[in-house]
Amino acid sequence: MALSMERVRRAIVDPHDNDEWAMDLLRAVNLRGRANAREEGVKAPGHALLSISKSLVAGGVAGGVSRTAVAPLERLKILLQVQNPHNIQYNGTIQGLKYIWRTEGLRGLFKGNGTNCARIVPNSAVKFFSYEQASSGILWLYRRQSGNEDAQLTPVLRLGAGACAGIIAMSATYPMDMVRGRITVQTANSPYQYRGMFHALSTVYRQEGFRALYKGWLPSVIGVVPYVGLNFSVYESLKDWLIKSRPFGLGEDQELGVVTRLACGAAAGTVGQTVAYPLDVIRRRMQMVGWKDASTIVRGQGGNSVEYTGMIDAFRKTVHSEGFGALYKGLVPNSVKVVPSIAIAFVSYEVVKDILGVEMRISD
Repeated sequence: MALSMERVRRAIVDPHDNDEWAMDLLRAVNLRGRANAREEGVKAPGHALLSISKSLVAGGVAGGVSRTAVAPLERLKILLQVQNPHNIQYNGTIQGLKYIWRTEGLRGLFKGNGTNCARIVPNSAVKFFSYEQASSGILWLYRRQSGNEDAQLTPVLRLGAGACAGIIAMSATYPMDMVRGRITVQTANSPYQYRGMFHALSTVYRQEGFRALYKGWLPSVIGVVPYVGLNFSVYESLKDWLIKSRPFGLGEDQELGVVTRLACGAAAGTVGQTVAYPLDVIRRRMQMVGWKDASTIVRGQGGNSVEYTGMIDAFRKTVHSEGFGALYKGLVPNSVKVVPSIAIAFVSYEVVKDILGVEMRISD
């Protein structure tokens, strides 16, 4: 054995001054190393795919839980956004919820929530995952350009990553959001009932064409940049600030508790929705254009449906006929809704990822 080890040592020091046995040994070691590399290469994609799948599941669960928790407020917000100002049925948050309960019962409060969850689950999954990927890519570029390998994302860079995630997720699921809006505003006395998401999608496509499924897409894209961007940016920046400044007795390396993360999410949701809300109103109104029963459902009996030629025209006609305040119709129930909704979504996402053991985190 001593002789063999000496031969191995000599082969490593000077491979040109050794016998064929030592050279064969070196070749065997090299081949074994290549085999190990190939084996690890096979495992890596499978491991990455599992991690991606878990991340998507966590995002989907977060979206479904958060939206179901605030479904009555979500429906009331849309009804307030599109109702005829000359035939008011919903006049505030409490009155509106009571009116829905009295006329349509418990099911009325959750009308459209199934379609909303069918949309928000993939939307939320893609959004959270896209944010992680976008933030990782932006951080890599930032470190490369700055030459600082320890650099972290700034609030502006997080805003950019959040904007990218919002646009990708919204565009991927927009047709479902469009028909969800129509299903949500249906009432018990509606002359035509969409029976569900797939029935609504096929009906809109058959009666109004493919482009109708993307009505209101432009204001949605413009609105999602500040909304989703600010949500992620404010949430992550607040978390970083709390951990680094250690107020309220937080330890240096202590993880933030659920209540603290809920507060961060609430602040993020408040900022984002206030900035982007007028674009959300215009989006909803544009989605109703071309629906033959919209005038009866969302504008009151005998009302005339308004036609919009585009986003700017919708802004102009809304402000001209109803005033600037019309751009903030439904803001109160939306504010009541968005704070717990965003907060629950962020916390649910992180909790589910902890349960599933996902390595990727929103922030490093």
